[in-house]
Amino acid sequence: MMPAEINSVWTQGMPLLPHKGLLAIAAVIDVALNARNQPVAAKALAHRHRLPPRHLEPVLQALVRQGVLKGIRGPRGGYQLAREARRITADDILRAISTADEEEGAATKTGVLAQVVIPALAQAEVAFSGALSHINIEDLASAAQLLQKPFA
Repeated sequence: MMPAEINSVWTQGMPLLPHKGLLAIAAVIDVALNARNQPVAAKALAHRHRLPPRHLEPVLQALVRQGVLKGIRGPRGGYQLAREARRITADDILRAISTADEEEGAATKTGVLAQVVIPALAQAEVAFSGALSHINIEDLASAAQLLQKPFA
């Protein structure tokens, strides 16, 4: 598929990834590209992605809790990758975000959702997770560097 076709499918079809997951992947790529000499500030990340910092901060904190990013405090603080970019996958990032979502919505997993929907979709989730584990941040960051205007 050509990029325009992919974008069309994404906007017209049923997206498999939540917006928060896409945002998390984009934030980790941004950190990989921009945290070479010093951490990337949350405000700078939010500005580049045209988001209010309060919207991005919970995503970044979830990534820190799960060992994808490392948070550095202080006036020159911000975020760095917690490990090599080639060792961080899209699956790692999405699992970090879903862990945060599970903590927020644990009480809602009752009845039909817990006993029917989740078990029925579990096999598809395993296959999707396997595919995502082959996509790493190093490759995505390399592709992003080829763009003339990376985050416009």
